Amino acid sequence: MLARATMGGRFPLARATAGERSPSSHGRHAGSYDPLMTGVEAVVAAYWEAADARDWARFGELLADDVVYEAPQSRERVRGREPYLRFNAEGFPGEWRISVERIVAGERDAVSLIRLTEPGGEQPAICFFELDAAGRIARITDFWPEPYEPPAGRAHLTERF
Repeated sequence: MLARATMGGRFPLARATAGERSPSSHGRHAGSYDPLMTGVEAVVAAYWEAADARDWARFGELLADDVVYEAPQSRERVRGREPYLRFNAEGFPGEWRISVERIVAGERDAVSLIRLTEPGGEQPAICFFELDAAGRIARITDFWPEPYEPPAGRAHLTERF
């Protein structure tokens, strides 16, 4: 049985047993609430909801101060809440939407399958999350379909690895 978490009362939490899955685990759009979500799953769903809405204040509330984001295909790393907020707010201009296809969560980690849709098409992505003891996102590893060079316009927002 998954343990019931208490993320400071900030996120909707529910109990689920191993093997149970919420009916909306597939095809969930950012912003939809599922009463069967675990605490970790709710944090990740809130992360994508805030990103899709460009609600950077809400987005920042979900992050640990020392969050680390990595994108292996572009070899980019961002360290810290404020730099990561700036990376998202400035690094991805244009019209895009995110829909969550699936979130699978453990006690303090999760993986999500999302679909990014923009005028030129759409692409899937897999993102791994690790939460700290306070229930905030401490590490994010983002995988996109294939390696790519990051846009020159966001070089000042990241370090290459």
